[in-house]
Amino acid sequence: MKNRIVLLQLIFATWLTLTGTNAQTTVAPRAEAVAPQAPPAAVAPQAPSSTLDNYILSPNDIILVKVFEDPDLDSQHRISQDGTINFPLVGVVQVSGRTVTQAASTIRDRLLKGYLRNPQVRVNVIQYASRRITVLGQVQKPGSYVLPNEERVDLLQAIAMAGGFTRLADEGRVLVRRNVNGVDTILKINAHAETKNSSSQLFEVQPDDRITVRERIF
Repeated sequence: MKNRIVLLQLIFATWLTLTGTNAQTTVAPRAEAVAPQAPPAAVAPQAPSSTLDNYILSPNDIILVKVFEDPDLDSQHRISQDGTINFPLVGVVQVSGRTVTQAASTIRDRLLKGYLRNPQVRVNVIQYASRRITVLGQVQKPGSYVLPNEERVDLLQAIAMAGGFTRLADEGRVLVRRNVNGVDTILKINAHAETKNSSSQLFEVQPDDRITVRERIF
C-alpha cells in the first residue's frame, strides 16, 4: 500500500513538472499610440507685385482699370499712339505721360462729373510696351537703348547708358526730341546743370525720346 502511494506521488509530481514546462504566459501586446500626421502647411500664394505708382505710362502699354464696387466698368485698354484710351461712360481719356496714380485720378475726376459718386479707381500695367530711347551725337556709344520697366531714368542716366560724354561734348547743349500729344517737340536741356539738381528735379526721359548731345564749339 505504501509503495502504491509513493508511486502516485511520483506520477503527480511528474505531471506538475510537465504542465509547468508547457505552460505559456500570455503577454498582452503593448498598444502604441500613433499620432496622426498633420497635413502639410498650406502655402499662401505669392501676391503679384504691384505696379509702381510712379511708373509713367506710354503708348502701347496695356493697362487694367478697375473701379471698385462697379465691376461693369472694369476694363483692359491698350494705350493708343496719341496716348489715350476710350473708357466707358467718359469716352477718350489722356493717360500717356502720366504716372499710373495720375491716370487713375484723371479717370476718377471724369467719372465724378455726373456719373458716379466717390468712385475708387485703380490702374495697373499688365503688359509693357517696348521702351526704347535713342542717344546720338557726342557720346561714346551712340545707339538705341531699352529703358527698364517700372523705373525712372533721368537724362544723365540715359547718357551713361550710351557710355557717357565724349571729350568734344557740349554738356550744356543737349536736345531731346519728344512727341507730346502727337506733336514733335524739341527740348533744350543743360546736362551740366543737371549734375547740381536734386533727384526730384532731374529731367526724366520717356520712351521714344531721341537725345542728341551737341559738339562743343571751341
